[in-house]
Amino acid sequence: MENGRKKPTLKDVAALSGVSVISASRVINNAPNVSRTLREKVEKAAATLGYQRNRIAGSLRGKATELIAVIVPSMSNHVFPQIVDGIDDALKGSKLQLVLGMTKYEEMGEESILRELLTWNPAGVILSGLEHSENTKAMLSQFNGPIVEVMDSDGDAIDMAVGVSMEEAGKSIAQHLVSLGYQRIAYVGAWGERPKRSLKRRLAFEAELARLGQPILTSIILDEQSSLHVGASGMQQLLERKLKPDAVFFANDDLALGALFFCQSKNLSVPTDIALAGYNGLDMCQLISPRLTTIATPRYDMGRIAGEISRKVILDEERPKQLVHKLDVQLIAGETT
Repeated sequence: MENGRKKPTLKDVAALSGVSVISASRVINNAPNVSRTLREKVEKAAATLGYQRNRIAGSLRGKATELIAVIVPSMSNHVFPQIVDGIDDALKGSKLQLVLGMTKYEEMGEESILRELLTWNPAGVILSGLEHSENTKAMLSQFNGPIVEVMDSDGDAIDMAVGVSMEEAGKSIAQHLVSLGYQRIAYVGAWGERPKRSLKRRLAFEAELARLGQPILTSIILDEQSSLHVGASGMQQLLERKLKPDAVFFANDDLALGALFFCQSKNLSVPTDIALAGYNGLDMCQLISPRLTTIATPRYDMGRIAGEISRKVILDEERPKQLVHKLDVQLIAGETT
């Protein structure tokens, strides 16, 4: 990404923090016996300026390495491994290699990982989502390689983006449930709704329900990370409220599958007693009985396209005409609705 802006130097960091270049260098290079006050002052200045220490500047004299920095929230579920696989396959046969960092959906985690990976002077950056902290955006504004944001297409890309519409997904599942006659519809999410993408889906889901004359019955947002256990817990909490929902949309398939197992353990018939729907379209949810109703997302394709774009920009100096690649989602009408 050519922006014509000069990268901040260690001298700039020292000036902003009001210390000597030697003192700033000791903080940046994690030298021993540095006071907490000095460290905080210098780190704040570095974050404000978007300064990154280049680990290999001495040997490469500022030239980019052959690394692609890939930053995703987690590798503990089935979603992001497919994206990473797509990126890796797109880079095969080239000199480019990916290096991976995970944020756990924490903005500060993303900042820290990005700052660390940028010290290796990568050729490109691929990261998840369109929303980032001001410090992350400041660091990326100083980066001269391609930046590709994956997963989401609802918003403005820093450079380029490959994703699907969260709003369309939320509307689609709302329309599906209402068309089947469900009237008391609830929602269950996780991760404290830190993923802005799940928030966008929920808000679109609720807005579409209201437009269709079936306002949301209730929403439960759990703090824990998504899992089968958390899905079961969410289902239990929902039923304990005695609101008698007849359908529930879950933020992802992991939660929905856990809720399905909970219902089966309590002899609740799905969908006769209660209907369930998820998001992501995980393969395993189409191999169980009843098959889960869900929104399938082209996760591997998102990664592959992001990798291909990065490869072309870095190796061929060819920028795509389409800066936001919006892919389609697919409603899979299973047996749980």
